[in-house]
Amino acid sequence: MPFIPTPIPDLLVFEPQVWADERGYFFEAFNAQTFKAAGIEANFVQDNQARSTFGVLRGLHYQLEPFAQAKLVRVLEGEVLDVVVDIRRQSPTYGQSYSIRLSAANKKQLFVPRGFAHGYVVLSPTAEFFYKCDNFYSKAHEGGIHYNDPQLQIDWEIDLNEAVLSEKDQVLPYFGAHR
Repeated sequence: MPFIPTPIPDLLVFEPQVWADERGYFFEAFNAQTFKAAGIEANFVQDNQARSTFGVLRGLHYQLEPFAQAKLVRVLEGEVLDVVVDIRRQSPTYGQSYSIRLSAANKKQLFVPRGFAHGYVVLSPTAEFFYKCDNFYSKAHEGGIHYNDPQLQIDWEIDLNEAVLSEKDQVLPYFGAHR
């Protein structure tokens, strides 16, 4: 199977098989049957794409019920450090984070189940980030956690003085005070 477990249950890295030759390459970025065989039955209903420059840090974001979202994230151009935090209160890994470098070169994807805060920072001059969601976005149900929370101690792999953040992300609550 092309799925690699992480230290956090239900959070999986997807490494598709790539067929390459002198013409370029081909791979299946998503196949419902492959995901179902791995126990993932997400019904993706929305695709999102963002282009950002070096140091842009987006997150940590999530959606509350009934609009919680599972995501399948990947990078189409460039490289990012992708970060998730388990916010499932009954989970044995509640409050733990996981990070992975996703890039156009490595073609890795991260399946993020519902119940995780998610964010990423751009490590290359530019990056195009793409993700599938299994539920629709609702502004009234959005939540977030401050990217530089001292309790989480996330290593974003850049000098945070160089981070480019939205006004909204600069004032997100710290872990434990999030809704």
